[in-house]
Amino acid sequence: MGLKYIEPIKSIILLLLVLLSATFTFSIWTYTPRLDPIEPSSTVDISIGERKKVKDLIKPYKLVIKYESTLRGTTDSSEIDGVLEEMSDWKVSQLVYHPNEMNKEQIKSFFQQPNQFTMYFQGQVPLQVYDDILPIEDSYIPPFSFDRMVVKWNPKEVAFEVHFINRESGLRYSGKITPKDPMDSYREIVLGGENFSRYAEVNVQEPTYIAVPVDPIHMDRSTYYQEELSPTRFRDALFNDPNAVRRSQVDATHEEFGDDHALLVVNTESKMLNFVHPAAESREPTSPADLLYDVIDSINEHGGWTDTFRFSYITPFSHYVKFQLFINGYPVYSDTGTTEIAQYYGESRVFRYIRPYYTLDVKIMDEEMTLPAGTEVANSLSKSDKYDFGSIEDITLGYMMRHDLEKRALIMEPAWFYLMKGKWLRYLPDQSGGDHIGLE
Repeated sequence: MGLKYIEPIKSIILLLLVLLSATFTFSIWTYTPRLDPIEPSSTVDISIGERKKVKDLIKPYKLVIKYESTLRGTTDSSEIDGVLEEMSDWKVSQLVYHPNEMNKEQIKSFFQQPNQFTMYFQGQVPLQVYDDILPIEDSYIPPFSFDRMVVKWNPKEVAFEVHFINRESGLRYSGKITPKDPMDSYREIVLGGENFSRYAEVNVQEPTYIAVPVDPIHMDRSTYYQEELSPTRFRDALFNDPNAVRRSQVDATHEEFGDDHALLVVNTESKMLNFVHPAAESREPTSPADLLYDVIDSINEHGGWTDTFRFSYITPFSHYVKFQLFINGYPVYSDTGTTEIAQYYGESRVFRYIRPYYTLDVKIMDEEMTLPAGTEVANSLSKSDKYDFGSIEDITLGYMMRHDLEKRALIMEPAWFYLMKGKWLRYLPDQSGGDHIGLE
């Protein structure tokens, strides 16, 4: 009896095992676990100072208006901003390239023509970047840079045209201007400019055009409390993983932050930072416009505009861009470059970054000072036997910053400066020549 049912029982058990195995397999295939959704990892939004637009960073430091019989000019920021505001509704079209290179005499002759105003820029401004400020309607914007912009007007037709001039190469582009309201622009800029300071042309026997104020200048000698930003905020902004950064004291005035890829050196006396990421170095060619955009974007990422800085220098070959500190529309210089933000942009990121980590806090006091007229400064320089006066490219006003470490104060001394061979020097009336300032 028992032997008779053994085989059928085995078959039934085997069938049950096969069905059970199939059930488990199906359950595994179709099982969906009930998991909580994965939240995206949070990123730290570091904003040390402000983020700036191109129009805030690229501005002329001087404006000169040439009428039929008079010359007016200004370095006053409110007056220049008023002109820029009126120009903000302008559009440029029909760009024309002028292939004949102008020499220095021809450039000077161009600046001496009446019924025009000239804007002076410290650095070579890429036209493709300035399109963000003065829109160009042409479908193609050439890869051209300029340091002088001349706007001519026709008094009879109330029409404007613009000329972008590169003094180094002697090349220029010109275009037609379409104002929103030509008469408004004429009244605001041309007629309004008659109230600017009296200017005069100097160095007339030399091939370089220089225009300066004819009256003494009144400027404030200002003192500010120095506010110090924590270097750890820059560490958090510049390193890929701030938690992996090691901190070490090098000596009494230097400390370092570093990981296996980058190094941040802090000078606690001059309040300067020097960051380098060696692997990001790039020798690939780059356009001035792309380079300037990359640098501005990289500083905007961490809100690096801690004071009023303006674009002042660019060299695409070495991927280098510099911004100068400005106060009240005037450039601020120092003997050690502590009033500059400089950056070498590398392979898709910052290669080297040099900047101050102080910022101007509350103004302690102002003391009015009187500086000699620009014509007097030019006359004094022309009598110096230290160098050829014809090598001077421009003369303008600014501040020399002095750092009072004991009082934690920054003192801004008004002064005249002149540009010679690409370097800005402070005019020293009691000496023949001046002091080199800044880095370039």
